[in-house]
Amino acid sequence: MANTTAMANAIRALAMDAVQQANSGHPGAPMGMAEMAVALWSRHLRHNPANPQWADRDRFILSNGHASMLNYAVLHLSGYDLSMDDLKKFRTLHSKTAGHPEVDLTPGVETTTGPLGQGITNAVGFALAEKLLAAEFNRPKHKIVDHHTYVFLGDGCLMEGISHEAAALAGAWKLNKLIALYDDNGISIDGQITPWFVDNTAERFKAYQWNVIGPVDGHDVDAIDAAIAAAKTSSDKPTLVICKTHIGKGSPNRQDTSKAHGEPLGADEIALVREGLQWSHAPFEIPQDVYKDWDAKTVGAKTERSWQTRFNAYAKAHPELAAEFTRRMAGELPANFHQVVVDSIIDAHTKQEKVATRKASQIALEAFTKALPELLGGSADLTGSNLTNTSSTPALRFDAAGNVVKTEAGQIGRHINYGVREFGMAAVMNGVALHGGYIPYGGTFLTFSDYSRNAIRMAALMKRRVVHVFTHDSIGLGEDGPTHQSIEHAASLRLIPNLDVWRPADTAETAVAWAEALLQKDRPTALLLSRQAVPYAAKKDVADIKRGAYVLSEPADIGLKQAAQAVILATGTEVALAMQAQQLLAERGVAVRVVSVPSTNAFDRQDTKYKTKVLPEKLPRIAVEAGVTDFWWKYGCAAVVGIDRFGESAPAGDLFKFFGFTPENIANTVQLALQKRA
Repeated sequence: MANTTAMANAIRALAMDAVQQANSGHPGAPMGMAEMAVALWSRHLRHNPANPQWADRDRFILSNGHASMLNYAVLHLSGYDLSMDDLKKFRTLHSKTAGHPEVDLTPGVETTTGPLGQGITNAVGFALAEKLLAAEFNRPKHKIVDHHTYVFLGDGCLMEGISHEAAALAGAWKLNKLIALYDDNGISIDGQITPWFVDNTAERFKAYQWNVIGPVDGHDVDAIDAAIAAAKTSSDKPTLVICKTHIGKGSPNRQDTSKAHGEPLGADEIALVREGLQWSHAPFEIPQDVYKDWDAKTVGAKTERSWQTRFNAYAKAHPELAAEFTRRMAGELPANFHQVVVDSIIDAHTKQEKVATRKASQIALEAFTKALPELLGGSADLTGSNLTNTSSTPALRFDAAGNVVKTEAGQIGRHINYGVREFGMAAVMNGVALHGGYIPYGGTFLTFSDYSRNAIRMAALMKRRVVHVFTHDSIGLGEDGPTHQSIEHAASLRLIPNLDVWRPADTAETAVAWAEALLQKDRPTALLLSRQAVPYAAKKDVADIKRGAYVLSEPADIGLKQAAQAVILATGTEVALAMQAQQLLAERGVAVRVVSVPSTNAFDRQDTKYKTKVLPEKLPRIAVEAGVTDFWWKYGCAAVVGIDRFGESAPAGDLFKFFGFTPENIANTVQLALQKRA
């Protein structure tokens, strides 16, 4: 029988030794959650260290990511490709053991955590994806999707407001295979939390329609084991297991204090811990009998083989479904997707409709959601404004028993009503994307991207395909006023590494933006879309739109047989104004090129030859965008027509005139720039 005390103490020893060697880190939480890890990882978690990516594994998420050494310790001990040398390199440059867990860096880590509250919200996304895939692919006598999502979280996660958004959604969606273990130790960086954290957590989660177990003794492996077993019997509710623990368990002078939280224990204290735990082994030394108790390779391989046998039988009975499941879990698009893209762009270019780009987005989505059953949409209570629903995406609903409601045709709902939960929506979408099987997208107003910004950043950091549909992208939304009018948002989103931002000007550019968002497997995308209608920008060719910027109109295209004297760069709704300014300048004898820049991020990735072709170095550049001007100076602009203050409440037409977004002002700005250069 396994020595659970030694198994837990191995985690404690590795945590305090690694933090001490790095002279940086958080030993207290891993030491306090050690028995929780023993109970889950050795008695319940279905996983295979030799293949961390097999489709039906249980998912484990450490929401309180500062306790990363707990994650690294159990991965190492149970047999993952994480060596003792890797643990010794904790928090060092280019190691597999970063300060907070990072997906794709460390084998067995499912998501990048650290910003508190987002891990539990990712977990909701994981559990939702599991439930929807099960409803979509499982068949009588063939259950190929059947796993749990486990998450450890602490007081900090529960204090963050996003945990409310996530827990409420999990309850509404009846995610019974989501099991959260709460490390209830009552300590945070500032000390005892009682003066500032007075929530009745059990009653709070019961109000969310969760199953609540405990408090249980968080240092009693058998008690935690029993609680998890009970949680797994829930058929219609997620479960919170409250585990009362001691932070820094085993440290005579640091246990139950904030000093155990975020700093090394020190050599003297570590010696006392070893003595108290009767752990006589040297730093980073684990006895073979402890390794044997932790080893999950044999059981893990057997568990995966059993699933593979079931999947093979499923594939024989339902070959098309099996092939589709395999494709989607691999994140590959259907073979006909390229043709769907071509048809959508040609259709937009042929019809040349004058619509708002939010409507152009819905038009593109009609084609893409029909072709891609993995597209899982939604909106933060703004469906009628964001236009993220299509004829192929009925509303997602669950019945009283917790089952996914299907249409008469047997299809699951693919449009999620997230409610007014922008941050929660963004982090849930990250979890869905991390799980695999779906490509999530969700909508809100651009100005509310502020609420979800950190989750957008996390998607970019994790290199996950998530699509944010941001409508009402400027002062053009009109009367709702400055609280809703985006000024700095486009520029600030463009600053996030690995995030593609598209602000298309018409239906063709919007179709291209959507296609590129779906083709990019390793980055998220933000689509910035207008409330107001815009004319189609006549173009000779659509091939270069995907390059982020392209020559939309030359002087000759409007009958002026002169070489361009300047270049106007414009995005979104301002492209139409730039085209009008080009005509006005032509009447004044001034020849200009108009360049549409739907995505500065995509354009910046182009080679120098293409960039120079679009923006010749000898021509002065004038940028036009209804947003802050600072961003555009990096392109060597001679002038920028923008807005560096908050907006006003008035009709859109009045606002554009007031703030200088008129053909006349653009033309005058171009001429002034030319005069200064002369």
